[in-house]
Amino acid sequence: MRDSTRHALERAAELTRNNRLVDAMATAEPVITAADEFESAEIRQWLIDHADDFTREV
Repeated sequence: MRDSTRHALERAAELTRNNRLVDAMATAEPVITAADEFESAEIRQWLIDHADDFTREV
């Protein structure tokens, strides 16, 4: 996965934890929709592995 993609996902997780879901979606959606099939698989796995990043208390 590209560093820029990982950074966008990490930022989206941070925004979600801060109750800024619309901003989180605006951050993550472009990198998710631009990903090819291989990067999409990596994104899917990253989201599975990091689900707690989106829900834990700040």
